Amino acid sequence: MEEKKNKNKKGLVAVLVLIVAVVAAAAVYMATRPATDKGDKSIVVEVVHKDGESKEFSYDTDAEYLRDVLEPAGLIAGSDSEYGMFVETVDGYTADSSNEEWWCFTKDGEMLNTGVETTPVADGDHFEITLTVGY
Repeated sequence: MEEKKNKNKKGLVAVLVLIVAVVAAAAVYMATRPATDKGDKSIVVEVVHKDGESKEFSYDTDAEYLRDVLEPAGLIAGSDSEYGMFVETVDGYTADSSNEEWWCFTKDGEMLNTGVETTPVADGDHFEITLTVGY
């Protein structure tokens, strides 16, 4: 009987520790996630194709994330996965993975550490999408 009580206590303690860990992880995520700006903003997206040709697209939007601007405008298309959207097509050109082509997203020349659906959009932002060859 005493052994059963100890097992129940250990199980209860393990569940409580798990709950505390989940709450702590959620708090850390909320504190460190990229901030978003609500309301109207203007951004510029520059697309650099394989031949080096560059096109600029300007958007006035109230969207909070980059995907919510570019996908409805038809500038990007791709497939969804557990990691988010994998952008395959930009400005009508589909990257050829057999040639190790991929679209690199940068903001003011700095590579993004977030996917298009989690990249916040702020007024005056300048994004670049460059067709890159080689992994």
